Amino acid sequence: MEPKENINQIFDIPYATRTYLKEKNAKILKKILFISPIVIIVVSFTGLNLISDLKKGSLNNVFTQVNQNNDQRILGHLPYDEISSEKLVFIEPNIQVHQDMSDSLLKMQDHAREEGIDLVFLSGFRSIDLQREIFYSLKSMRNQIAIERARVSAPPGYSEHSTGFAIDIGDATNRNTDFEVDFENTEAFKWLIRNAAKYHFKLSFNKNNSYIDYEPWHWRYEGSIEALKVFENANRKFLDK
Repeated sequence: MEPKENINQIFDIPYATRTYLKEKNAKILKKILFISPIVIIVVSFTGLNLISDLKKGSLNNVFTQVNQNNDQRILGHLPYDEISSEKLVFIEPNIQVHQDMSDSLLKMQDHAREEGIDLVFLSGFRSIDLQREIFYSLKSMRNQIAIERARVSAPPGYSEHSTGFAIDIGDATNRNTDFEVDFENTEAFKWLIRNAAKYHFKLSFNKNNSYIDYEPWHWRYEGSIEALKVFENANRKFLDK
């Protein structure tokens, strides 16, 4: 039997220099130290944006209903630009409307009177500033939060009245129904239901509207190209579902 050789004699283990590895590791470490602050900043910025988006999303769920076509509703109301003063005309001392609708509106009033119906105009054009006063004054008068006030009054910049194409109508013989749902029981309203379309007027907020309370007194004009463009989004059928 051959004598056992020393294990160190059988396996000649070379000495492995680590100089290269140390240099390589040092370079990698430098890169990591250089990149780390950038990564931290990017991650932090992304995180802040995510949090901000989540907060905005939460608010939008409460204050903004945006449908698939991005119509940008706020509290159920669509946005409308304020018409320029050059396109407004007076139909009564304190009531202005868009020049495109004035003739049809007055003609409708005359024809109704011929049939024994006395239509009274309650409100026409309202500036965004006036709408702001109306909307926020409701808070102190009714002690309502914004989403409750919006059921009966549009936020500033979201009212059809700012276009000049909207008109609030009452019955001169039943003034107690002005701006009230009870207006639907008047002869004036019944006449409008039968005849308003002949003069290109349409009830804006009917009983099927999901966002805004029923307003039998509020009518809008759709008898010109400009008016049809203004109310294009509002006339999409899915908006009233």
